[in-house]
Amino acid sequence: MTLNVFKHRWLKVLLIVLAVLVILVLIPALFLNSYLEPKLSAKLKTTVENSSDSLYHINFSDIKLNILQGRATLYNVTLKPDQNIYRQKKKQGIAPDNLYQLQLNRLVISGAKAFDLYFNKKLVIGKIALNNPKIVVSKYAQKADTGKKDDRTLYQKISASLKSVRIGEINLTGINYQKIDYTGAKPTKSELNQMDVKATNLLIDSASQTDTSRFLFCKDITTKLNDYTSKSADGLYTFKVKSAQLSTQTKRLTVSGLSLIPAERTTFFKKSKSDRFIVHLENIVLNDFDYLNYQKTQSIDIKKMVIDKGDFEVFGNYNGALKTTDRLVTFPHWAIRHKLKMQLNIDTLDLKHMNFTYSQLNKTSNKFGHVKFTKINGRFLNMTNRKQDLAKNNICTANITSYFMGKGKLSLQFTFNLNDATYNYAYKGHMGPMDMQIVNPVLMPLAMVKINSGKVNSFDFNVHSTQKTSKGTVSFLYTNLNVDILRADYTKKTLISTLANTVIIKHDNPDDGETKPRMANVVYIRPANFPFFKTIWHVLLNGIKNCAGIGPAQEKKLNSQQDTEDKKEQEKIIKKAVEEKKKEDKKFKEQVKEKKEGKKT
Repeated sequence: MTLNVFKHRWLKVLLIVLAVLVILVLIPALFLNSYLEPKLSAKLKTTVENSSDSLYHINFSDIKLNILQGRATLYNVTLKPDQNIYRQKKKQGIAPDNLYQLQLNRLVISGAKAFDLYFNKKLVIGKIALNNPKIVVSKYAQKADTGKKDDRTLYQKISASLKSVRIGEINLTGINYQKIDYTGAKPTKSELNQMDVKATNLLIDSASQTDTSRFLFCKDITTKLNDYTSKSADGLYTFKVKSAQLSTQTKRLTVSGLSLIPAERTTFFKKSKSDRFIVHLENIVLNDFDYLNYQKTQSIDIKKMVIDKGDFEVFGNYNGALKTTDRLVTFPHWAIRHKLKMQLNIDTLDLKHMNFTYSQLNKTSNKFGHVKFTKINGRFLNMTNRKQDLAKNNICTANITSYFMGKGKLSLQFTFNLNDATYNYAYKGHMGPMDMQIVNPVLMPLAMVKINSGKVNSFDFNVHSTQKTSKGTVSFLYTNLNVDILRADYTKKTLISTLANTVIIKHDNPDDGETKPRMANVVYIRPANFPFFKTIWHVLLNGIKNCAGIGPAQEKKLNSQQDTEDKKEQEKIIKKAVEEKKKEDKKFKEQVKEKKEGKKT
């Protein structure tokens, strides 16, 4: 059969022609491969050197070129800074803050047009793939620039060698990223593994050099991080992120499965004097996040941030060091102004489906009390410390709803003056009907009080505060309140309980048969060692106690203000606030004394 085929003369001619064409194409291609490989190698090295003003050099052990496929493979690639050039720039005052190093076994370039590069000085590449690269960023503290800067754009620096650079896609997978910070007293190192980066539509030419819609000359750069885990320096916390993704085109950062996991409770409190935190946030989204500005200035600018589904737990450290300094540092608006070393501007922060738990040990009962807020939803507006933004609007607001102990629906509104010298803030709220017995998991271990019966009909408050004083009104309406005073083993103190229920506590507000409820005017002077939330709790607690008959409460209609002008009553309230402040200060001094004596022994 084969012999019969070759009897046809036209077929013979065709096969000969095809064979000649293959030879004519392959032989020049093979020749061009071997000819252009060193040319391409030299061109690549020159371009890197020129574009970095001789600061960086690229090297590789070998390059394989396939003209027909438009494919080039570089082996054992390294990109390193020239330390001699860096030192020269440092002396001139024009050295960059960061130096970069790149190392990888293989770099694959496909879809390249070698003829455009060689004859037209245009670098056109379809795709560049880097697998498992190692990137090291070194950050140095520099003096203010004193030398003459090279203000040329990257295009202007490479224009003598290339007319344009166009790359369709750059993929970096399995990145090992290290950052070494030399700006402090000692170098600090952070590391990320299993990171992927995809850059699309990179273009460097005369037009794109001024295109502000591009980031690093790319239309989009997407960064992905998967299954990140790290430990704190003391080993007491493990930090985990299931996944994170940032797109420079959409300016959107998404984080899933962020967790802060502490060591076991007993182990933690043996080794640490700080409170113990457990955090899990299921979804975090930052919309319109100015990442370029963050990279340049370390300032955070976010249009809208959403945290959806999560748990936040705090365990008070019963071995913690007694705080002797002013706890003004725990105020949110103080922290935004002074604690953050960077500029912050978050236009809107939304919280959705969050839960919060605070636990504290009472050493007398040797039991933990737990305060819980579930189903937290809230919106914070204008969280900023930028002077230009504060000049326009210096008020941060927060509107929050939650369920106290999972049952009582609580609505809260906060306002914070972000640049006031007295750290002015205000809060008001309302809680609907709730069975009082659900508070026993807090009261029994921490206050040694058990509520046998009682129903909250409503709880309302409106308070205006500074860093030193709080003034406001509290309304606590309830029925059928009955309590037991407990010993450490939770047995009832019969006599004291009877006295409390018959003499001290009023069972209803308003009293049975009355229409005018007791409404407390509260004045509270903050002891310097009281933090933010403890101050709020004591303000509200004073109001609740007054409404329950423990302290000076006024009988008046809700929202009526005529009795607040009563001078004697105001003097009585202020006197009580001063006495309570002295009492707390005395207690604090005794605690400090006990701590000192304990250290001596």
